[in-house]
Amino acid sequence: QSATAKRTIAGTPVFDGDAAKKGYAINAMCFSFNEKENREAFLANEEAYCAKFRLTPEQREAVKARNVLAMIAAGGNVYIAGIFGLNVQDLGAQQTGMSVAEFKQKLLDQAKGI
Repeated sequence: QSATAKRTIAGTPVFDGDAAKKGYAINAMCFSFNEKENREAFLANEEAYCAKFRLTPEQREAVKARNVLAMIAAGGNVYIAGIFGLNVQDLGAQQTGMSVAEFKQKLLDQAKGI
């Protein structure tokens, strides 16, 4: 594959250099959450904190909705989920369009061979 060819995986956003550039602001904001005082500042005034990092309207809406898929589409890295207290079941539910309870039940059913 040539260096200029765009890698695609059907139904899957690829986190490459272009996505990293697009998501620089949201990823920088999330990196800032490594510091407790930044997490507290975010919780105290989420809008102002997003503005400080110059998130795009698309990124702000995704953060506000805690929509990890939208955050990824806006250039965020998947590790963003943990920062917002979301776990693997939350992500699976978002990816499948199910509620978390429905997704957990689906996992249990699959484990039982149903």
